[in-house]
Amino acid sequence: MNKALTLLLPFFVLAGTSFSQYTALAMPEAVSNNAVCAAVADGKTYVYSFCGIDSTKLWSGIHLKAWRYDLEANAWSGLPPVPDPDGGKIAASPSFLKGKIYVVGGYHVAQNGTEASSNRVHVFDPVANAWQPDAAPLPVAIDDQVQATWRDSLLYVVTGWSNTTNMANVQVFNPIANTWAAGTPVPNNTDFKVFGANGVIIGDTIFYAGGARTGNNFPPTSFFRKGVINPDNPLDITWTGWDEPAAKGYRMAAATLGNRAIWLGGSDVTYNYNGIAYNGSGGVAPLDRTTLYDPMGGNFYQTTGKMPAVMDLRGAAQINENEVVVAGGMVAGQQVSSEVWRISLSSLSSVESTADETAFFKVYPNPTAGGLTVEVPGKFEMEVYDEAGQLVLYEKGEGYLQFFTKGLPTGMYYVEVLAEEGLRGTKQVFVKQ
Repeated sequence: MNKALTLLLPFFVLAGTSFSQYTALAMPEAVSNNAVCAAVADGKTYVYSFCGIDSTKLWSGIHLKAWRYDLEANAWSGLPPVPDPDGGKIAASPSFLKGKIYVVGGYHVAQNGTEASSNRVHVFDPVANAWQPDAAPLPVAIDDQVQATWRDSLLYVVTGWSNTTNMANVQVFNPIANTWAAGTPVPNNTDFKVFGANGVIIGDTIFYAGGARTGNNFPPTSFFRKGVINPDNPLDITWTGWDEPAAKGYRMAAATLGNRAIWLGGSDVTYNYNGIAYNGSGGVAPLDRTTLYDPMGGNFYQTTGKMPAVMDLRGAAQINENEVVVAGGMVAGQQVSSEVWRISLSSLSSVESTADETAFFKVYPNPTAGGLTVEVPGKFEMEVYDEAGQLVLYEKGEGYLQFFTKGLPTGMYYVEVLAEEGLRGTKQVFVKQ
């Protein structure tokens, strides 16, 4: 039983600002589960959409269509379809790397409902506006994976579904050599092995959140993972993770704002490609939620109502450090959408640093050798983690909680509080024996 918080550790709160957003020109047709990214060609930034499912939400509506959005002209144009001889697919992921777009993996659905993961890696040249020959195939066919680039050098494909189950594989692509190599796999358990998660790389660290575990009805997970890449050997990755309610989500889009990671939309219920829940509860509702993670302080922040409610996203086009474009997806009623939103994330950079005594909750004394008190206005939930990210205490309270720290090893601990108003924060405290 412990608590941990820092002496006047800076605590960050959202400053009450909102997203600046506007609806851009709609896509040529409604599409969901489409692979969306941004790329630069001849000095201009464009938004691209590849593959997806149409408004029928049937296996026959899964296609290989591709489009490009000209931000300056506010105009969409058609592209040659994705060159996959196996036919239409969904749950692919795109990445812009070394001047090319790589559309990786995905899965095909046959008329009888059989699903087959893809090992294909399609290469699009934004300057020539044409497809090149496929890159080397994935060693392990994958779909609904986490995918991100490192230093415009390597492409990381992390976990995901392969035909029958979630995989622990980390597949690393070198576009110069056109080769794949095996990175340190994620831990071989259902906390790390998921499909429908999403993430980013900031500096030398992979962050990914959400997804569906294997198991009855593919339950959603609230687990947050970090993978630290060894820059001297980029295949060497140190994985850690912990339970984190703010990490829950399925088929969210991921982006970055400076050195922070952001997840947009998605759902809290897992579902099949038609938007119907695996657990039998019916149609799934999209979220208008945004989750921000600040690696510097280790803090999560969530807001709702600041962006459109949309789910079934396989990427967002980050057009600059402060803006993303979300194109297509499913909106309320599991309706496949043609809407396009250009969303400014810069308002989330408007954070205020306040000392601990002005934060919404208090933890004292710090350091402590015997016990801690946590004070929070109203009802709240509290979790305490050790330095390895292991949960050592979970309790609910109202107004305050007191507990002993005797028996805990000497070291730093982290107290995370979720208040009923939706405020969330983490503080650290030193426990000594």
